[in-house]
Amino acid sequence: MRNLTAIPPLLWGSTYLVTTELLPPGRPLLAGALRALPAGLLLIAVARARPRGAWWWRSALLGTLNIGLFFALLFVAAYRLPGGVAAVLGALGPFAVAGLAFGLLGQRPARTVLLAGAAGVAGVALLVLRSEAALDPIGLAAAAGGMVSMSLGTVLGRRWGVPDGFAHRRTALLALTGWQLTAGGLLLAPAALLVEGLPPVPTGGNVAGFAYLSLVGTAGAYVLWFRGVTTLPPAQVTLFGLLSPVVAAALGWLALGQSLSAGQLAGAAIVLVAVLIGTGSIKVGKPTRSLRPATAP
Repeated sequence: MRNLTAIPPLLWGSTYLVTTELLPPGRPLLAGALRALPAGLLLIAVARARPRGAWWWRSALLGTLNIGLFFALLFVAAYRLPGGVAAVLGALGPFAVAGLAFGLLGQRPARTVLLAGAAGVAGVALLVLRSEAALDPIGLAAAAGGMVSMSLGTVLGRRWGVPDGFAHRRTALLALTGWQLTAGGLLLAPAALLVEGLPPVPTGGNVAGFAYLSLVGTAGAYVLWFRGVTTLPPAQVTLFGLLSPVVAAALGWLALGQSLSAGQLAGAAIVLVAVLIGTGSIKVGKPTRSLRPATAP
């Protein structure tokens, strides 16, 4: 289960490369809408199920938090902040999730998870942060808001689990993911038209890039991500997100010829070790429970 949950952040790490090399420039909201909406409709068609009862508003809320609002705030942060600053703020996600999980679920992450999260933030900072980084207040607020939005969606997803009434959990996950992506895509599409105007005529490279992001980086990735969200402790799930900056830096080095300093390599190593320890992929010291009751009996 843990290994599968690591796959989505690894795939999301390729988003920057695909966006810069294949997608039309200056169209992040369009990219978000075309990532989410076709993928969501495809998964709904495969699952052949529509929301029932409370899942109408639950899927709309989760889709807004995890997709629509998150992508929109990410767009604002990307335009107003250096990528390194936004990545470091995103790396604070495990702490936001830990606080929300304690308040909404009555669960505390193990001390190991918090220590791994702190190490992961330091590793991401070494990997992506530059001394000339500018701190724009609106960009900072957007990046922080996007991190909180995704964190709240993660905790609520863990609380609500998957919808009932399906013969197989896999089908329920397909439906749940499809509902969220569709809701988020429907929120992003009009925003893209309002802010960015009509989309340009796509080239072959644009089509290939959108197809990859929608089918692989969104439909496939989010099914696995929500599988982990509805099963694993929330703070552990969020730790896997630290892998995305590592993959983005590695692809920039391999495909774009970007250089990596010794400090950046050290940061990447710290992130990898923090994720392995914090998610329980490798054990350190005495075995401990990943979750404890909020109050002692």
